[in-house]
Amino acid sequence: MAKKYTLPRGTYDIVPEDEYKWQYIIEKFRSVAKRFDYYGIATPIFEKVEVFERSVGDESDIVQKEMYTFVDRKNRKFALRPEGTAPVVRAYVENGMNVSRQVSKLFYYGPMFRYDRPQRGRYRQFYQFGIEYIGSDHPYADAEVIAFGSLFFKELGLQNVRLEINSIGCKDCGSEYDKALIEYFKPYYQQLCSDCKKRMEKNPKRLLDCKNPTCKNLAQSAPAMLDYLDEKCENHFLKVQEYLNQMDIPFEVNARIVRGLDYYNKTAFEFIYDKLGAQNAIAGGGRYDGLVKEFGGNDTPGIGFAGGFERLILTMEEQGCSFGKLSKIDIYCVSLGESANLEISGIIMQLRKAGFIVAYDPDKTSMKAQMKAADKSDASFALILGENELKNKSVILRELKSGQQSETNQNKLIEYLTEQI
Repeated sequence: MAKKYTLPRGTYDIVPEDEYKWQYIIEKFRSVAKRFDYYGIATPIFEKVEVFERSVGDESDIVQKEMYTFVDRKNRKFALRPEGTAPVVRAYVENGMNVSRQVSKLFYYGPMFRYDRPQRGRYRQFYQFGIEYIGSDHPYADAEVIAFGSLFFKELGLQNVRLEINSIGCKDCGSEYDKALIEYFKPYYQQLCSDCKKRMEKNPKRLLDCKNPTCKNLAQSAPAMLDYLDEKCENHFLKVQEYLNQMDIPFEVNARIVRGLDYYNKTAFEFIYDKLGAQNAIAGGGRYDGLVKEFGGNDTPGIGFAGGFERLILTMEEQGCSFGKLSKIDIYCVSLGESANLEISGIIMQLRKAGFIVAYDPDKTSMKAQMKAADKSDASFALILGENELKNKSVILRELKSGQQSETNQNKLIEYLTEQI
């Protein structure tokens, strides 16, 4: 008996019964991107490992615990991309977009990879959609990126999605905040998990993002970044809020929002759906003004967000949102006899060239079996070709719902069906 192969843990197949949901979301995403004047970009699913070590942070959980890395035949080290922003910024610099235009507004979607404990809506190969607005530090850019997400989720029919925003400051005011966090957590050092003990030395802000129950509880009373913003960061954050109010986008300020990646600064935000449980963010993002420079470009600001298809689909299913429908078959072709079997192949090709969705099963030979399959297919018409129709250069068209049928000349078939379907 042949060995049965199964999926790697933390992955899944997108079967035909579900694939149309993905296409529906992608079409909506592309539609919103077009209206916001964003353009598509696609990057490889693997990059040099330094792309993520340098941008995400070599002490981050992604790099230390979650990144899939491999060495190729020339002993070069690569990583499957764990997130989308760093590759997009690498491509932005490498392809000279920082020279050819002042602002680049980009969107992407595709698979990402992280070694993590699989759970509901969280996989080791997962799919993300995201946008990047590179080239402006204006508060309007922050508000526009958030507005993109807000409109996208509304057009998918989502309800009760909350927007939470925060400012995590810049390097200047962030250093003072780091000192305050260290001072606060120092008496609790022995209670911290091993990861947070390292974070306290390398990046204290990550102490606020730990999922360990003890650390999470301690973080509730920690100092808030908003109390340490310098004047420039504070004004920027207030302006972002003014633009969101002007755009009629409701939000809550949540001083506990932090980002787990090193490249973020200033505005940080999340779209929350509480019924998803502990992992309740369906999208999140923020500003990354120093990232382009890290990749060898000019000192260029940027902001973006990303979300996961898996949690988004769970949310839409939870709320009973529409995903559109599977493509409906227009015509199911039925042929009777060897000559008709050959002749109908040409008719099928003509119909498909004309844009019709056509089904045909050459392995079914009896009229009864073919008509049963036609009824089951939910097609609009059955097209029947037998010996008599071959002689007359005609076909029979049966409307499957009503059972009414008529004989039509093959030369007028496309014209007739175009009027009917």
